[in-house]
Amino acid sequence: VQLQASGGGLVQSGGSLRLSCTASGFALKDYAVGWFRQAPGKEREGVSCSGGGTLYADSVKGRFTISRDIAKNTVYLQMKSLKPEDTAVYYCATVGVYCAGYRDPDLEFGYWGQGTQVTVSS
Repeated sequence: VQLQASGGGLVQSGGSLRLSCTASGFALKDYAVGWFRQAPGKEREGVSCSGGGTLYADSVKGRFTISRDIAKNTVYLQMKSLKPEDTAVYYCATVGVYCAGYRDPDLEFGYWGQGTQVTVSS
């Protein structure tokens, strides 16, 4: 059982990246999946979640889009108009069946994996 985030990198302010969260050993379609990020010295932040609907943090609304490809067992996070403050390690995790509470910093994850670094230069 594994959950792997990928697609991070270095991009200039205003640029775009697409992150992928791919599962092996279980079906992501059976879970709500959240994208989270953590910058050095900062608390974990729930960025977006897909499960019975889609939710976004106010800080990324209109810029980030979460989507699923059930056939590929993958959840994506398309990020546009990136800002330096978006710089963080991004990772994905299952958060139960629904997304309610995904922004709770104490929420316990089901499955999660190593993150992918996103760096936005000014």
